[in-house]
Amino acid sequence: MAKAKKKNAAKAKPVILITNDDGITAPGIANLVEAVKDLGKIVVVAPDKPQSGMGHAITIGQPLRLSAVSTFFDGVEAYQCSGTPVDCVKLAVDKILHRKPDLCLSGINHGANHSINVIYSGTMSAAVEAAIESIPSVGFSLLDYSIDADFTAARKYARLIVEQMLKKTPEKHTVLNVNFPPVAPELIKGVRICRQAYAKYEEDFIERNDPNGRKYYWLTGEFVNFDKGKDTDVWALKNNYVSVVPVQFDLTNYQLKDKLEKTWKL
Repeated sequence: MAKAKKKNAAKAKPVILITNDDGITAPGIANLVEAVKDLGKIVVVAPDKPQSGMGHAITIGQPLRLSAVSTFFDGVEAYQCSGTPVDCVKLAVDKILHRKPDLCLSGINHGANHSINVIYSGTMSAAVEAAIESIPSVGFSLLDYSIDADFTAARKYARLIVEQMLKKTPEKHTVLNVNFPPVAPELIKGVRICRQAYAKYEEDFIERNDPNGRKYYWLTGEFVNFDKGKDTDVWALKNNYVSVVPVQFDLTNYQLKDKLEKTWKL
């Protein structure tokens, strides 16, 4: 009996939680489900509306709604949530799966999450939340904001990366930030393990008046890369590589910590 149980456990498919920040109806999440749906038991829990730029926000002081949906993903268990991407991960573990999944995938985001974008990204915050809960995770993003974006290459390489993750159990706090260049599969040169570039938006707020004459502001900006290194995610994507950046939720600057311990006299 014990041997039979072990054999069945060995055959059990991994449980893969999929979420995003563009909302459950976004083409990106449908493409991610399609890419990996035969690699495990897939459960989708995603926001019921776009939640881009929410970062690691959680819902406090108002109720969260969670409802099953059956029209978006053929044969896949799926739920929509009224909260943020991080809320989706938390609710999925506690109220739907009643266990930690073997892997959490977030995306595929419509738009870049390289360099400084990782700080603001709801896509990546969902992946980071999973890693905080000891669930290995990956956030996927395509550098194309269009609703009609071509996800062909992204599907191919997302699957390859997930297969790699499933071959050998990764460390429980593993979280990868994966970005795809917006080109056809035959133009992608391969995958590069990168560091996060120092690049950011030089922002500007345009001042306008609404129909009632009241002022409002519209955020605009230009993306500027200050990092000329060839080992960065920005360089890789510009040169048609898929970028993979291992990230972490421990924000401690250990080099500065050591310096302050030696120099501060308080």
